[in-house]
Amino acid sequence: MPVFEWLETTALAIWVGESLWGYPIVLGMHAIGLAIVVGIFIMLDLRMLRVIRGVSFDAFLSLFRLAWIGLLVNTISGSALFTSQATTFVESAPFLIKISSVIAGVIVGIVIQRRLKLRAADWDNADTNIESSARALAALSLVCWIGAIFAGRLIAYL
Repeated sequence: MPVFEWLETTALAIWVGESLWGYPIVLGMHAIGLAIVVGIFIMLDLRMLRVIRGVSFDAFLSLFRLAWIGLLVNTISGSALFTSQATTFVESAPFLIKISSVIAGVIVGIVIQRRLKLRAADWDNADTNIESSARALAALSLVCWIGAIFAGRLIAYL
């Protein structure tokens, strides 16, 4: 595909793929963004599923901005990593699964965020007030983010 071949010849792709520091810097930023966004959402998911307790749902409301910043860091760094091997990645099943999982995780995350804004106080008062549909969203979110991590790791090996 010509556009992906062209993408691999851009200055960014060459810097990431061929320079001594490009790939490690961008991959490091990708890991930091991943830790932020996935860490926050997995902790919230586990809280919604009542696996962990003692953290107020209201506390997560202030963390969403940081989660979305982490996602932005991941999007920018992931795009830079993609440019270095675009023709390979675009045909890679693990890469396509990863991107699909991330997109699904973001959509579910937005739904959870909206629901949490409406229900955080109620959920903090009694864990039993967490609707089964909200717990199902939390479980789906876990599957999406864990799937994205596993698929992302498989990209290097398959």
